[in-house]
Amino acid sequence: MRDAFESGTMSLTGHGGDQIEAYAALPAEGAGRGGVVVIHHMPGFDEATKEITRKLGSWGFAAVCPNLHHREGPGAAPDDAAAASRAAGGVPDDRLVGDVAAAVEHLRGLPGAGGRVATIGFCSGGRQSVLAAAALDVDAAVDCYGAFVLEPPPRDRGLAVGPIRDRLRDLRCPVLGLFGAEDRYPSPEEVAELDRVLTDQGTPHEFHSFEGAGHAFFAVDRPSYRVEAAVEGWRLVRAFLGRHLAPVPGSGG
Repeated sequence: MRDAFESGTMSLTGHGGDQIEAYAALPAEGAGRGGVVVIHHMPGFDEATKEITRKLGSWGFAAVCPNLHHREGPGAAPDDAAAASRAAGGVPDDRLVGDVAAAVEHLRGLPGAGGRVATIGFCSGGRQSVLAAAALDVDAAVDCYGAFVLEPPPRDRGLAVGPIRDRLRDLRCPVLGLFGAEDRYPSPEEVAELDRVLTDQGTPHEFHSFEGAGHAFFAVDRPSYRVEAAVEGWRLVRAFLGRHLAPVPGSGG
């Protein structure tokens, strides 16, 4: 079966040599469609994120989602680990990049994966997807309503991370951005400014903003879910990844 895949929890050697938990969905047949690092939202390494990872696996991509909150709560429920991570100010940027780098290396080492890898992230993971793409050698990045790329988070959010405007000049891969027109973080104004920044520096990108949708419109287990935006968003993601992760002719991938 062409959509067959195997999924489950694995161990990944992340930033600083730490062993962290990860979730993988790997096609049973090495179709060479490429790999995707899934960066979960702030609520953590939850069942909804694992379902996203499995969706990508069913499409023929090798997908790995590192548990970014593993250190704060090894073995803890996602909500508890996320609360501990938030209390510590969120996931440090250097640690995030190290954990994503480990996932990228793992994916590129899989037989039949094709060697091409993208990042995709949701909410805080959208910002982190852009950050990782700027710091690492990846082939594409998807930002699903990631805030605080250009502006710092409000103090009442309790997050120690800051904007990554200065890192954007290092982006060398195409970016797909999916946003809700009724979102506050990021607001339509911040999305428009990010669009201008990427345009001015020549970074290939395509942004889509969905009317009637706010933050977390992909989240099927939340009231914020918007079926029309989510269905179209997934269509755009699949097409984007298919274009940019396709094997390079003559590469043997």
